[in-house]
Amino acid sequence: MTEPLPEFPYHPDPLATGSVVVSDAACACCGRARGYVYTGPVYAAGEPGRLCPWCIADGSAARRYEAHFTADVAGDEVARDVLVAIAERTPGFTAWQDGQWLVHCGDAAAFLGRAGACELARHPDALQSLRQDIRSWGWPDAQIDDFLASLDSDGQPTAYLFRCRTCATHLAYADFM
Repeated sequence: MTEPLPEFPYHPDPLATGSVVVSDAACACCGRARGYVYTGPVYAAGEPGRLCPWCIADGSAARRYEAHFTADVAGDEVARDVLVAIAERTPGFTAWQDGQWLVHCGDAAAFLGRAGACELARHPDALQSLRQDIRSWGWPDAQIDDFLASLDSDGQPTAYLFRCRTCATHLAYADFM
């Protein structure tokens, strides 16, 4: 029998996003086989091997391997403890480029997973924020519309969906190879 996963306020369902999977493998940090392992990115000097969600949640994996689990937190005015929680005690997610953690209302947002055009249609606020970001690329509206319509949650280009933990606004950004 597996233990319940630790809670991750900034990544509420790492099983659904694929950042944590069911596994009999032992954790490289604690040596225990707890039924789950982390599959997302690990930014460390070496390759620590499989890590369990508990060693990420309590920060022991980050301390032992001088590791962090996300590449960048995108936004201003975020408290240091929030940056540390995202980087060192929250499962990251695999992106085509280095993943960005979005910020809203002075806090990091909760990562909900990859999103394609269909998923974003259910979150017009995220679609609007994504459209505004893409405008900064200098693309004309027709090209932006084509790009947004081509987003694929299982392929590329893809979007990454977040929800503000304060006001529940949905946010997204997109990337591709």
